[in-house]
Amino acid sequence: MKKLIYVTSAIILAGILSLSFGALQPALAQQFQLESPIEHETFGDLIDAIIKFVFNIALVLAPLFIIIGGFYFVAAAGDPSKIETGKKIIFYTLIGFLIILLSRGLVVIIKDLIKVVE
Repeated sequence: MKKLIYVTSAIILAGILSLSFGALQPALAQQFQLESPIEHETFGDLIDAIIKFVFNIALVLAPLFIIIGGFYFVAAAGDPSKIETGKKIIFYTLIGFLIILLSRGLVVIIKDLIKVVE
């Protein structure tokens, strides 16, 4: 019986709160103007900003991972598995950075192909 009273009270309280919020909603809408968090006007500008952000992150991380791969070589002490791990780190870092570089060029090429006017 107590559970039924608690559930009924919760439903009534939720209804009262939703009705009071509905009455306050126009006042709240005037007080708090929601603005778009995206500062870019077009979808193309947003994609360009995302690509620039990823490119800047890659500019920081690529040399760091190459140095980490170099440390694997230095600390390997003749262990073939550590030497192979260092090679893989450097190889995949260079491939990833090349893909990031090509992505910026690919955007420019696609814009030229479809003749995007900015």
